[in-house]
Amino acid sequence: MKRFLILGDGTVFTGKALGADGHTVGEVVFNTGMTGYQEILTDPSYAGQIVLFTYPLIGNYGINDDDFESDRIQPTGLIVREACEVPSNWRSTKSIDQLLKERGTVGIQGLDTRAITKRIRSGGVTTGCICEDLEAGKAWLASMKPYDDTDFVMGVTTKAPYLWGREGKQSIAEAPSSGRLKLVVLDCGLKYNILRRFWSAGCQPIVLPATASADEVLSWKPDGILLSPGPGDPKLLGPVIETVKGLIGKRPIFGICLGNQLLCHAVGGETYKLKFGHRGSNHPVKDLFTGKVTITSQNHGYAIDPNSLDESIAEVTQLNLNDGTVEGMRVKGADASSIQYHPEAAPGPWDSRPYFHDFVERMGKAK
Repeated sequence: MKRFLILGDGTVFTGKALGADGHTVGEVVFNTGMTGYQEILTDPSYAGQIVLFTYPLIGNYGINDDDFESDRIQPTGLIVREACEVPSNWRSTKSIDQLLKERGTVGIQGLDTRAITKRIRSGGVTTGCICEDLEAGKAWLASMKPYDDTDFVMGVTTKAPYLWGREGKQSIAEAPSSGRLKLVVLDCGLKYNILRRFWSAGCQPIVLPATASADEVLSWKPDGILLSPGPGDPKLLGPVIETVKGLIGKRPIFGICLGNQLLCHAVGGETYKLKFGHRGSNHPVKDLFTGKVTITSQNHGYAIDPNSLDESIAEVTQLNLNDGTVEGMRVKGADASSIQYHPEAAPGPWDSRPYFHDFVERMGKAK
């Protein structure tokens, strides 16, 4: 069946149906990763966005039951050059087309994804609509609420607290595992693999909604606090920023991705939107104190403005070697630091794994 992609500037690309019937709208962004499509499709940071994969063949190793990063598909739509119909992997249970149909997600394939990517790189991220009726699609696109004006965090955060254990989610009524460091996670769009990594490192994650106050977080008597990744513009998260302000200096804090931006705002800094964002698993980052270069996995559309940070309060610790943007910061006089990339390596390289263990070590010393 013929299907169309309409971009915000009116450009139309014609392709074939993929996934569920219907139409969808969102901010069109591209990801350069060659693998990890299942993790990307279930990453809450992609809420409100239509994801385009630059790698030409997606779905060749299928979908399995183990690599979900949340309980649902998070992007509003998917764009690929070719979706593999007959995946080959011993863990595979279905194709990517079957997954999209099961979860009601609209996609499109058979387009020139290279041309679309070049257009986004030149003109910046844009709105888009995947549809089967051009005139109706133009109307849906025109009525779309701007991505930058939408608070997506409240749509992806957990509705109630829960524990994370060896087998995954546990009821908050269950007793936390004794002998483990207690890590309270402020869920702004959490990936399960972050919880898996902290559990493996000896922590007991306790996940709270993004609406939790500083007093609620501290009432759990945590050994450390994690500010999670998540979608959208951090400037829209005033109440969450106030919570972070109330936590700085009280317990060791570690922020990842959106958590990096929240920490920035909490100390008076500012963020801005990148032209087309960083989404892929091959971004080089340099630590300004050790000189070490790490290859990282990233997914974000906003960045810290280094000139907005008061040097007496906070400092930049890491930079992206591709474009010089801020990749890490720390608060002076408080055990609070953050990174802009994803150290949990799902998908992505393992280079940044030590940041989990460094934070766990800091938690243990502060106990």
